[in-house]
Amino acid sequence: MLPYIIVFITVSSHQDAMKIADELVDSKLAACVNIIPGVRSVFMWNGKKESIDECLLLVKTKENYFSRLKDKVKQLHSYETPEIISIQISEGNQDYLDWIDKSVPGCNC
Repeated sequence: MLPYIIVFITVSSHQDAMKIADELVDSKLAACVNIIPGVRSVFMWNGKKESIDECLLLVKTKENYFSRLKDKVKQLHSYETPEIISIQISEGNQDYLDWIDKSVPGCNC
């Protein structure tokens, strides 16, 4: 299994997305954060169905950084219960994976 993951994070605004993305890249917890605007989320919250517009962040990093990344996002996030979930990267362009290694060699957090 490769040691790389993609972390999904939803946020309420582009401003929040940029704040989190900048912090994760600056602290070397993430090699790259894609910000996808215009995501519509439908979910149950406190017994009521909600439907809101959000931005989705796709964070490329290493598996062993997830705990520190999650803690950092929870500090910065405006939601009471933010979505911070990861999926394993099973295969990838080796040049790109090498770039992730160079981009997150150590955490400055």
